[in-house]
Amino acid sequence: MSAVLVLVDYDGSTVRKAAFELLTLARRIGDPVAVVVGPDAASAADALRGHGATTIVTVDDAAVLDHLVAPVAEALAQLVARYSAVAVLVPSSSSGKEVAGRLAIKISSGVVTDAVDVERDETENPAQLVAIKSVFAGSFTTRCVVSHGIPIICVKPNSVAPEPAADTEATVVAFVPELSDLARAARITARAPRQASGRPDLGEAAIVVSGGRGTNGDFAPVESFADALGGAVGASRAAVDAGWYPHANQVGQTGTTVSPQLYVAAGISGAIQHRAGMQTSKTVVAVNKDAEAPIFEMVDFGVVGDLATVLPAATDEIAKRRT
Repeated sequence: MSAVLVLVDYDGSTVRKAAFELLTLARRIGDPVAVVVGPDAASAADALRGHGATTIVTVDDAAVLDHLVAPVAEALAQLVARYSAVAVLVPSSSSGKEVAGRLAIKISSGVVTDAVDVERDETENPAQLVAIKSVFAGSFTTRCVVSHGIPIICVKPNSVAPEPAADTEATVVAFVPELSDLARAARITARAPRQASGRPDLGEAAIVVSGGRGTNGDFAPVESFADALGGAVGASRAAVDAGWYPHANQVGQTGTTVSPQLYVAAGISGAIQHRAGMQTSKTVVAVNKDAEAPIFEMVDFGVVGDLATVLPAATDEIAKRRT
């Protein structure tokens, strides 16, 4: 089979679930070559072997780690040539999309973003890969192919159930890319760990509860409900712009794109910019006082009511059923 490069979502100590999802997809279409960028990258090898990586390439050279994403794109371009890769899979995050765009320019290939699945075209051309996308609030499914070069596909988190594989005898290769002066143009001068909230990462969470203008700045009911479900907390742009919640929690076209199993929109009208960031959620629930709010057009279950009343009641009921 042919090599499929997978850019591993690795935070310097932990391999995130999105990486295992990409490896699951890669195994269906070729031999997964996992590329881990970060300090002590070799420590990720055991977890990646357990999900079918046949080769694990570690990149922990200081010249790469001390700069932004440009060196990662250059490293991937060199690895595409080294392994004659037929595809590159990356997480559909803000940094992943930037890496994909830079890589596409370097290897003259096309990019598909926000895919939810990848498969071979078994009906017409088995050598051709097809990226599946869910668009317009899940109303349509599109099948996308790259017509030039090899496909670079950004896959949304939570789109595929990660499937463990029998541990492979994966080869671990330390790789030091040759970097251009342009890749070194922007350097990281300091790092600070993000304050832990105890909640799952917004982009990977299976359950997301978001609050909007209807919270009037009080996110306590939203946070309590999210905690009861073991979910992450999101916010609409209106809530973020008002200073009610951090920008890092914004869900939408200009924020984080999420694709959880359950998405709860509380006090959010459902403007198209917000819907663009959560429309591929498997199940959508909305709580809003306005029965005519656009969000109700796309929900699986809607509650017309005040979130300050509905969410605490739901939180209490969940607590009762768990005791």
